[in-house]
Amino acid sequence: MNTKAKTSRRRSAKSAVANQKPEFVHHESKIILLAVTGMSPAVLTETVWALAHEPEPVLPDRVVVVTTSAGRVEIERQLFTPLNRFGGQCVWDALRASLVSEGFCMEGRLRFGTTSDDVRVIAAVDGVTGRSVELPDIRTPKDSEAAADFLLDQMRSIVENPDTRLIASLAGGRKTMGALLYACMTMAGREIDRLTHVLVNEPFETLREFYFPTQPGGALKDRNGVAVPPGRARIELADVTFVPLRNLFQRELGRPAGSFQRLVELCRLNVRRATGDHLKFEIDRSRTESFINGRRLELAPREHLVLLFFAARTKHKEPVLAAYDEALVALEEFRKELLASAPETNWSDWRHELTGTIKDRDLVRILSDVRAKARRAGGDAAFLTNVLPEKGRCSLDIPGELIFVKG
Repeated sequence: MNTKAKTSRRRSAKSAVANQKPEFVHHESKIILLAVTGMSPAVLTETVWALAHEPEPVLPDRVVVVTTSAGRVEIERQLFTPLNRFGGQCVWDALRASLVSEGFCMEGRLRFGTTSDDVRVIAAVDGVTGRSVELPDIRTPKDSEAAADFLLDQMRSIVENPDTRLIASLAGGRKTMGALLYACMTMAGREIDRLTHVLVNEPFETLREFYFPTQPGGALKDRNGVAVPPGRARIELADVTFVPLRNLFQRELGRPAGSFQRLVELCRLNVRRATGDHLKFEIDRSRTESFINGRRLELAPREHLVLLFFAARTKHKEPVLAAYDEALVALEEFRKELLASAPETNWSDWRHELTGTIKDRDLVRILSDVRAKARRAGGDAAFLTNVLPEKGRCSLDIPGELIFVKG
Protein backbone atom coordinates (compact mmCIF):
# COMPACT_ATOMS: atom_id res chain seq x y z
CA MET A 1 0.00 0.00 0.00
CA ASN A 2 1.45 3.41 -0.93
CA THR A 3 1.95 6.29 1.55
CA LYS A 4 -0.95 8.31 0.13
CA ALA A 5 -3.38 5.43 0.66
CA LYS A 6 -2.17 4.86 4.23
CA THR A 7 -2.64 8.55 5.05
CA SER A 8 -6.15 8.45 3.60
CA ARG A 9 -7.07 5.45 5.75
CA ARG A 10 -5.71 7.11 8.89
CA ARG A 11 -7.77 10.23 8.19
CA SER A 12 -10.87 8.12 7.63
CA ALA A 13 -10.30 6.31 10.93
CA LYS A 14 -9.87 9.58 12.83
CA SER A 15 -13.02 10.97 11.23
CA ALA A 16 -14.99 7.89 12.24
CA VAL A 17 -13.85 8.24 15.87
CA ALA A 18 -14.67 11.96 15.89
CA ASN A 19 -18.18 11.31 14.56
CA GLN A 20 -18.84 8.37 16.84
CA LYS A 21 -21.79 9.02 19.14
CA PRO A 22 -21.07 8.91 22.89
CA GLU A 23 -22.04 5.63 24.50
CA PHE A 24 -24.34 6.28 27.42
CA VAL A 25 -24.49 3.91 30.34
CA HIS A 26 -27.98 2.46 30.32
CA HIS A 27 -29.96 3.46 33.40
CA GLU A 28 -33.46 2.20 33.96
CA SER A 29 -33.95 4.81 36.68
CA LYS A 30 -34.53 8.48 35.96
CA ILE A 31 -31.43 10.51 36.79
CA ILE A 32 -32.01 13.84 38.54
CA LEU A 33 -29.31 16.43 39.07
CA LEU A 34 -29.99 18.41 42.24
CA ALA A 35 -27.72 21.43 42.57
CA VAL A 36 -27.35 24.37 44.91
CA THR A 37 -26.39 27.64 43.26
CA GLY A 38 -25.76 31.23 44.26
CA MET A 39 -24.66 34.21 42.24
CA SER A 40 -22.56 32.13 39.80
CA PRO A 41 -24.84 29.59 38.08
CA ALA A 42 -22.01 28.61 35.70
CA VAL A 43 -21.33 25.71 38.09
CA LEU A 44 -24.50 24.17 36.68
CA THR A 45 -23.40 24.20 33.02
CA GLU A 46 -19.91 23.10 34.06
CA THR A 47 -21.32 20.15 36.00
CA VAL A 48 -23.58 19.06 33.14
CA TRP A 49 -20.70 19.31 30.65
CA ALA A 50 -18.41 17.33 32.99
CA LEU A 51 -21.02 14.58 33.45
CA ALA A 52 -21.43 14.28 29.70
CA HIS A 53 -17.67 13.89 29.24
CA GLU A 54 -16.97 11.29 31.90
CA PRO A 55 -15.51 7.96 30.71
CA GLU A 56 -19.07 6.65 31.00
CA PRO A 57 -21.14 9.70 29.89
CA VAL A 58 -24.18 10.67 31.92
CA LEU A 59 -26.84 13.19 30.99
CA PRO A 60 -29.47 13.76 33.69
CA ASP A 61 -33.10 13.43 32.70
CA ARG A 62 -33.86 16.62 34.56
CA VAL A 63 -32.18 19.34 36.59
CA VAL A 64 -33.50 20.82 39.83
CA VAL A 65 -31.81 23.83 41.40
CA VAL A 66 -32.18 25.04 44.98
CA THR A 67 -31.24 28.69 45.39
CA THR A 68 -32.24 32.05 46.85
CA SER A 69 -34.40 34.68 45.18
CA ALA A 70 -31.22 36.52 44.17
CA GLY A 71 -29.82 33.26 42.79
CA ARG A 72 -32.95 32.75 40.67
CA VAL A 73 -32.45 36.19 39.12
CA GLU A 74 -28.88 35.22 38.17
CA ILE A 75 -30.03 31.93 36.61
CA GLU A 76 -32.55 33.78 34.46
CA ARG A 77 -30.05 36.50 33.55
CA GLN A 78 -26.97 34.37 32.92
CA LEU A 79 -28.39 31.11 31.59
CA PHE A 80 -31.65 32.05 29.87
CA THR A 81 -31.09 35.51 28.40
CA PRO A 82 -30.18 35.50 24.65
CA LEU A 83 -26.60 36.68 24.00
CA ASN A 84 -25.34 38.37 20.84
CA ARG A 85 -21.95 36.70 21.14
CA PHE A 86 -23.73 33.32 21.28
CA GLY A 87 -25.53 34.09 18.03
CA GLY A 88 -28.76 35.02 19.81
CA GLN A 89 -28.85 31.84 21.85
CA CYS A 90 -28.97 31.73 25.62
CA VAL A 91 -26.26 29.81 27.48
CA TRP A 92 -28.45 26.82 28.31
CA ASP A 93 -29.61 26.38 24.70
CA ALA A 94 -26.02 26.78 23.51
CA LEU A 95 -24.93 24.00 25.88
CA ARG A 96 -27.63 21.68 24.58
CA ALA A 97 -26.73 22.52 20.97
CA SER A 98 -23.06 21.85 21.65
CA LEU A 99 -23.83 18.43 23.12
CA VAL A 100 -26.05 17.60 20.14
CA SER A 101 -23.20 18.50 17.79
CA GLU A 102 -21.02 16.00 19.64
CA GLY A 103 -23.53 13.27 18.95
CA PHE A 104 -25.46 13.24 22.23
CA CYS A 105 -29.13 12.39 21.98
CA MET A 106 -31.00 15.05 23.98
CA GLU A 107 -34.47 13.56 23.67
CA GLY A 108 -35.96 13.32 27.16
CA ARG A 109 -32.80 14.66 28.80
CA LEU A 110 -31.76 17.86 30.58
CA ARG A 111 -35.26 19.10 31.32
CA PHE A 112 -34.67 22.49 32.89
CA GLY A 113 -36.10 25.98 32.70
CA THR A 114 -37.11 28.96 34.78
CA THR A 115 -40.33 27.60 36.26
CA SER A 116 -40.73 27.04 40.00
CA ASP A 117 -40.60 23.31 39.31
CA ASP A 118 -37.03 23.70 38.01
CA VAL A 119 -35.69 26.56 40.12
CA ARG A 120 -36.81 26.15 43.72
CA VAL A 121 -36.28 29.17 45.92
CA ILE A 122 -35.69 28.64 49.63
CA ALA A 123 -38.61 29.95 51.64
CA ALA A 124 -38.97 30.83 55.32
CA VAL A 125 -41.74 32.06 57.59
CA ASP A 126 -41.80 35.73 58.51
CA GLY A 127 -41.99 35.81 62.30
CA VAL A 128 -44.07 38.98 62.34
CA THR A 129 -46.65 38.40 59.60
CA GLY A 130 -46.62 34.60 59.56
CA ARG A 131 -46.30 34.67 55.77
CA SER A 132 -43.95 32.59 53.66
CA VAL A 133 -41.19 34.68 52.15
CA GLU A 134 -38.41 33.85 49.71
CA LEU A 135 -34.91 34.26 51.11
CA PRO A 136 -32.68 36.67 49.16
CA ASP A 137 -29.60 35.27 50.93
CA ILE A 138 -28.51 32.96 53.76
CA ARG A 139 -26.93 35.07 56.47
CA THR A 140 -28.48 34.23 59.85
CA PRO A 141 -28.90 31.01 61.86
CA LYS A 142 -32.64 31.12 61.10
CA ASP A 143 -31.88 31.39 57.38
CA SER A 144 -29.61 28.34 57.65
CA GLU A 145 -32.29 26.38 59.51
CA ALA A 146 -34.85 27.24 56.82
CA ALA A 147 -32.40 26.29 54.07
CA ALA A 148 -31.66 22.95 55.78
CA ASP A 149 -35.36 22.05 56.04
CA PHE A 150 -35.98 23.12 52.45
CA LEU A 151 -33.03 21.13 51.07
CA LEU A 152 -34.03 18.03 53.02
CA ASP A 153 -37.57 18.25 51.64
CA GLN A 154 -36.29 18.58 48.06
CA MET A 155 -33.92 15.66 48.47
CA ARG A 156 -36.52 13.43 50.08
CA SER A 157 -38.92 14.04 47.20
CA ILE A 158 -36.27 12.51 44.94
CA VAL A 159 -34.75 9.67 46.96
CA GLU A 160 -38.07 8.33 48.23
CA ASN A 161 -38.93 7.46 44.62
CA PRO A 162 -37.32 4.07 43.87
CA ASP A 163 -37.36 4.85 40.14
CA THR A 164 -34.91 7.75 40.46
CA ARG A 165 -31.17 8.14 40.91
CA LEU A 166 -29.81 11.33 42.42
CA ILE A 167 -26.68 13.24 41.46
CA ALA A 168 -26.25 16.09 43.95
CA SER A 169 -23.86 18.96 43.25
CA LEU A 170 -22.52 21.05 46.13
CA ALA A 171 -20.30 23.29 43.98
CA GLY A 172 -22.52 26.39 44.01
CA GLY A 173 -23.89 28.84 46.53
CA ARG A 174 -22.47 29.83 49.87
CA LYS A 175 -20.36 27.32 51.76
CA THR A 176 -23.28 26.95 54.16
CA MET A 177 -25.45 25.54 51.37
CA GLY A 178 -22.79 23.04 50.34
CA ALA A 179 -22.34 21.92 53.94
CA LEU A 180 -26.09 21.52 54.42
CA LEU A 181 -26.41 19.57 51.17
CA TYR A 182 -23.67 17.21 52.34
CA ALA A 183 -25.47 16.72 55.67
CA CYS A 184 -28.77 16.01 53.90
CA MET A 185 -27.04 13.57 51.58
CA THR A 186 -25.54 11.71 54.53
CA MET A 187 -28.90 11.36 56.26
CA ALA A 188 -31.15 10.76 53.25
CA GLY A 189 -28.95 9.67 50.33
CA ARG A 190 -28.76 6.09 49.08
CA GLU A 191 -25.85 3.93 47.95
CA ILE A 192 -26.91 4.43 44.31
CA ASP A 193 -26.75 8.23 44.60
CA ARG A 194 -23.77 10.51 43.92
CA LEU A 195 -22.45 13.68 45.52
CA THR A 196 -20.18 15.76 43.29
CA HIS A 197 -18.05 18.88 43.17
CA VAL A 198 -16.86 20.49 39.93
CA LEU A 199 -13.29 21.75 39.51
CA VAL A 200 -12.21 24.22 36.81
CA ASN A 201 -8.66 25.33 36.07
CA GLU A 202 -7.51 28.96 36.12
CA PRO A 203 -8.23 31.45 34.71
CA PHE A 204 -11.60 30.01 33.73
CA GLU A 205 -12.64 29.35 37.32
CA THR A 206 -12.94 33.09 37.92
CA LEU A 207 -14.11 34.22 34.45
CA ARG A 208 -17.77 35.19 34.76
CA GLU A 209 -18.40 34.71 31.04
CA PHE A 210 -17.13 31.12 31.00
CA TYR A 211 -19.76 28.36 31.06
CA PHE A 212 -18.33 25.31 29.24
CA PRO A 213 -15.30 24.58 27.01
CA THR A 214 -17.18 24.30 23.69
CA GLN A 215 -19.21 27.49 24.13
CA PRO A 216 -19.48 29.80 21.10
CA GLY A 217 -18.38 33.42 20.98
CA GLY A 218 -14.63 33.11 20.66
CA ALA A 219 -11.90 33.82 23.18
CA LEU A 220 -12.46 35.40 26.58
CA LYS A 221 -10.18 37.88 28.33
CA ASP A 222 -8.63 37.11 31.69
CA ARG A 223 -8.03 39.68 34.43
CA ASN A 224 -4.86 40.83 32.64
CA GLY A 225 -6.67 41.37 29.36
CA VAL A 226 -5.07 38.31 27.73
CA ALA A 227 -7.30 36.39 25.31
CA VAL A 228 -7.93 32.77 26.39
CA PRO A 229 -9.94 30.33 24.23
CA PRO A 230 -12.62 28.44 26.23
CA GLY A 231 -11.38 25.21 24.67
CA ARG A 232 -8.33 25.36 26.93
CA ALA A 233 -10.50 24.92 30.01
CA ARG A 234 -10.25 21.66 31.95
CA ILE A 235 -13.32 20.67 33.90
CA GLU A 236 -13.10 17.77 36.32
CA LEU A 237 -15.88 16.24 38.35
CA ALA A 238 -14.88 15.00 41.79
CA ASP A 239 -17.08 12.52 43.62
CA VAL A 240 -17.43 13.45 47.28
CA THR A 241 -17.59 10.41 49.54
CA PHE A 242 -20.50 10.29 51.96
CA VAL A 243 -21.81 7.64 54.34
CA PRO A 244 -25.49 6.85 53.61
CA LEU A 245 -27.00 6.56 57.08
CA ARG A 246 -30.59 6.18 55.90
CA ASN A 247 -30.40 2.41 56.28
CA LEU A 248 -29.64 2.87 59.97
CA PHE A 249 -32.57 5.22 60.40
CA GLN A 250 -35.09 3.81 57.93
CA ARG A 251 -37.83 3.90 60.53
CA GLU A 252 -37.44 7.65 61.04
CA LEU A 253 -36.95 8.43 57.35
CA GLY A 254 -40.07 6.45 56.47
CA ARG A 255 -42.23 8.83 58.46
CA PRO A 256 -43.68 12.04 57.05
CA ALA A 257 -40.92 14.57 56.51
CA GLY A 258 -39.86 16.29 59.72
CA SER A 259 -37.46 19.15 60.24
CA PHE A 260 -33.75 18.95 59.52
CA GLN A 261 -32.93 19.50 63.21
CA ARG A 262 -35.35 16.77 64.30
CA LEU A 263 -33.75 14.30 61.91
CA VAL A 264 -30.29 15.23 63.22
CA GLU A 265 -31.49 14.53 66.76
CA LEU A 266 -32.94 11.16 65.70
CA CYS A 267 -29.68 10.27 63.98
CA ARG A 268 -27.70 11.16 67.09
CA LEU A 269 -30.04 9.07 69.20
CA ASN A 270 -29.57 6.03 66.97
CA VAL A 271 -25.80 6.48 66.88
CA ARG A 272 -25.71 6.77 70.67
CA ARG A 273 -27.81 3.64 71.12
CA ALA A 274 -25.69 1.71 68.64
CA THR A 275 -22.55 2.89 70.44
CA GLY A 276 -23.79 2.06 73.93
CA ASP A 277 -24.84 -1.45 72.95
CA HIS A 278 -21.24 -2.30 72.03
CA LEU A 279 -19.36 -0.81 74.99
CA LYS A 280 -18.13 -2.82 77.93
CA PHE A 281 -17.63 -0.24 80.65
CA GLU A 282 -15.58 -1.08 83.73
CA ILE A 283 -15.09 1.49 86.48
CA ASP A 284 -13.25 1.23 89.81
CA ARG A 285 -14.31 2.67 93.17
CA SER A 286 -10.87 2.37 94.71
CA ARG A 287 -8.90 4.21 92.02
CA THR A 288 -9.61 6.89 89.40
CA GLU A 289 -9.52 4.69 86.35
CA SER A 290 -12.01 3.03 84.08
CA PHE A 291 -11.85 0.87 80.96
CA ILE A 292 -13.97 1.15 77.82
CA ASN A 293 -13.66 -2.07 75.79
CA GLY A 294 -10.27 -2.46 77.47
CA ARG A 295 -9.07 1.09 76.73
CA ARG A 296 -7.87 2.78 79.93
CA LEU A 297 -9.24 6.19 80.93
CA GLU A 298 -7.64 8.11 83.81
CA LEU A 299 -9.61 11.00 85.33
CA ALA A 300 -9.29 13.59 88.08
CA PRO A 301 -11.10 12.74 91.36
CA ARG A 302 -14.17 14.93 90.80
CA GLU A 303 -14.45 13.75 87.17
CA HIS A 304 -14.21 10.11 88.29
CA LEU A 305 -16.82 10.79 90.98
CA VAL A 306 -19.34 12.05 88.43
CA LEU A 307 -18.69 9.18 86.01
CA LEU A 308 -18.97 6.64 88.83
CA PHE A 309 -22.21 8.25 90.03
CA PHE A 310 -23.93 7.91 86.66
CA ALA A 311 -22.52 4.40 86.09
CA ALA A 312 -23.90 3.24 89.44
CA ARG A 313 -27.33 4.75 88.74
CA THR A 314 -27.54 3.01 85.38
CA LYS A 315 -26.25 -0.27 86.81
CA HIS A 316 -28.88 -0.24 89.55
CA LYS A 317 -31.62 0.79 87.07
CA GLU A 318 -32.45 4.02 88.86
CA PRO A 319 -34.75 6.49 87.06
CA VAL A 320 -33.25 8.55 84.25
CA LEU A 321 -32.93 12.20 85.22
CA ALA A 322 -34.10 14.82 82.75
CA ALA A 323 -31.82 17.68 83.79
CA TYR A 324 -28.52 18.31 85.51
CA ASP A 325 -30.09 20.17 88.44
CA GLU A 326 -32.17 17.06 89.25
CA ALA A 327 -28.93 15.11 89.77
CA LEU A 328 -27.27 17.49 92.21
CA VAL A 329 -28.97 16.28 95.42
CA ALA A 330 -28.31 12.59 94.69
CA LEU A 331 -24.77 13.40 93.52
CA GLU A 332 -24.07 15.21 96.80
CA GLU A 333 -25.21 12.18 98.80
CA PHE A 334 -23.05 9.92 96.64
CA ARG A 335 -20.03 12.23 97.16
CA LYS A 336 -20.42 12.13 100.94
CA GLU A 337 -20.79 8.35 100.87
CA LEU A 338 -17.56 7.92 98.88
CA LEU A 339 -15.70 10.41 101.08
CA ALA A 340 -16.79 8.48 104.17
CA SER A 341 -15.61 5.21 102.60
CA ALA A 342 -12.04 6.46 102.09
CA PRO A 343 -9.55 4.43 104.19
CA GLU A 344 -8.39 6.52 107.17
CA THR A 345 -4.88 5.04 107.05
CA ASN A 346 -4.32 5.84 103.37
CA TRP A 347 -4.43 9.58 102.76
CA SER A 348 -3.29 9.08 99.18
CA ASP A 349 -6.64 7.48 98.33
CA TRP A 350 -8.47 9.59 95.76
CA ARG A 351 -11.67 9.72 97.81
CA HIS A 352 -10.06 12.01 100.39
CA GLU A 353 -10.02 14.73 97.72
CA LEU A 354 -13.79 14.74 97.29
CA THR A 355 -14.33 17.86 99.34
CA GLY A 356 -16.73 20.61 98.38
CA THR A 357 -20.23 20.41 96.91
CA ILE A 358 -20.61 20.13 93.13
CA LYS A 359 -22.94 22.78 91.72
CA ASP A 360 -24.86 22.94 88.43
CA ARG A 361 -22.18 24.83 86.48
CA ASP A 362 -19.50 22.54 87.96
CA LEU A 363 -21.30 19.46 86.64
CA VAL A 364 -21.51 20.88 83.12
CA ARG A 365 -17.79 21.72 83.13
CA ILE A 366 -16.79 18.34 84.61
CA LEU A 367 -18.72 16.41 81.96
CA SER A 368 -17.08 18.55 79.26
CA ASP A 369 -13.64 17.70 80.70
CA VAL A 370 -14.50 13.98 80.76
CA ARG A 371 -15.47 14.16 77.08
CA ALA A 372 -12.19 15.87 76.21
CA LYS A 373 -10.12 13.28 78.08
CA ALA A 374 -12.07 10.40 76.53
CA ARG A 375 -11.33 11.76 73.06
CA ARG A 376 -7.64 12.16 73.89
CA ALA A 377 -7.50 8.61 75.28
CA GLY A 378 -8.44 7.41 71.80
CA GLY A 379 -9.52 3.93 70.79
CA ASP A 380 -12.92 2.85 72.05
CA ALA A 381 -12.62 5.29 74.97
CA ALA A 382 -13.55 8.03 72.50
CA PHE A 383 -16.98 6.41 72.09
CA LEU A 384 -17.74 7.39 75.68
CA THR A 385 -18.45 10.90 74.40
CA ASN A 386 -21.58 9.58 72.65
CA VAL A 387 -23.14 8.10 75.80
CA LEU A 388 -22.30 10.63 78.50
CA PRO A 389 -25.13 12.78 79.94
CA GLU A 390 -26.24 15.61 77.70
CA LYS A 391 -28.94 18.25 77.55
CA GLY A 392 -32.34 16.57 77.95
CA ARG A 393 -30.86 13.23 79.16
CA CYS A 394 -28.93 13.20 82.43
CA SER A 395 -27.78 9.57 82.36
CA LEU A 396 -25.08 7.23 81.08
CA ASP A 397 -26.60 5.65 77.97
CA ILE A 398 -25.04 2.18 78.25
CA PRO A 399 -27.05 -0.99 79.04
CA GLY A 400 -26.72 -1.84 82.73
CA GLU A 401 -25.52 -5.36 81.97
CA LEU A 402 -22.47 -3.91 80.19
CA ILE A 403 -21.44 -1.80 83.22
CA PHE A 404 -19.10 -3.34 85.81
CA VAL A 405 -18.38 -1.46 89.03
CA LYS A 406 -15.34 -2.80 90.92
CA GLY A 407 -13.96 -2.19 94.41
